[in-house]
Amino acid sequence: MQGGERYNSINDYLKSVFGRKTVKLSIDAGFTCPNRDGSKRYGGCLFCSEGGSGELAAHLKDADGLSDSMKDSITAQIDRLSAKWPDACYIAYFQSFSGTYAPVEYLREVYYSALSDTRISGIAISTRPDCLPDDVLDLLSEINDEHFMWLELGLQSIHKETSDAMNLCYDICDYDEAVRKLSSRGIRFVTHLILGLPGETEEMMLESLRYVCYDSPVRPFGIKLHLMNIVKTSPLYKTMPDYIPFDSMESYVDLVVRCIEIIPPEITIHRLTGDVPRRILVSPEWSYKKRTILNSINKKLALRGICQGTRAEEKCKF
Repeated sequence: MQGGERYNSINDYLKSVFGRKTVKLSIDAGFTCPNRDGSKRYGGCLFCSEGGSGELAAHLKDADGLSDSMKDSITAQIDRLSAKWPDACYIAYFQSFSGTYAPVEYLREVYYSALSDTRISGIAISTRPDCLPDDVLDLLSEINDEHFMWLELGLQSIHKETSDAMNLCYDICDYDEAVRKLSSRGIRFVTHLILGLPGETEEMMLESLRYVCYDSPVRPFGIKLHLMNIVKTSPLYKTMPDYIPFDSMESYVDLVVRCIEIIPPEITIHRLTGDVPRRILVSPEWSYKKRTILNSINKKLALRGICQGTRAEEKCKF
């Protein structure tokens, strides 16, 4: 493991690539989703916030033109972060909603507007597995050949009953097709999984992780494990206001440690919990304590003598 950690963190990976701390700048480029605009359905995924999980992203302003607006957004974020990380590299992160769900001409303008800024070392794009038509894949392949890039796919769960209940409007077949296409073009991808979705047992969550790591057509470059947060602006809060994904921080930490044991050591781990503004967070009420959660995970890993992939060969079937 890099940096003396017990797992292969994206922070250490990026430092090995760029030689210094690398920070993602979250940008809201005005995207939507096919199950919000009616292409598939309305309302969005039940767990998704009103802002498409991009409450911390900077919004582009159209008034000055896209290029100027992008530069202003990047500058504002760098100005805010430079005191903490004065010598950092920056990656433009298109986080909100589905970052490939737009006409390819607009996507080209958005992505290259970010990449044309000399302070930006690469881009990351978050999207759905069903939002990768061939013309978009051609554009991503072109960018990937010239710049540092990865794509993020929100799988969340392999279980159809969960996908249907959460109104995802895509399933494991869409994910499998997407990763095959990305792999054939040499594009790195990161898979998102949510821990604590309604109706899922811990074993179901581990089954999703095992599938992504061992049984899917292509092993991902990275994995994000999200703690299921109930937020005030989500449809899930309206339908299940009393739902609590985990009864304690300790139970969540225990599950994450079991997950880390499964994940092959070459996969980069991008997230082990979640980031939600406290003003919209409902439960778990302790989930805003990100540093405490991560410290607890690291402490338990050390206490048990566990590193990433400790039980990878046996696929952790326990």
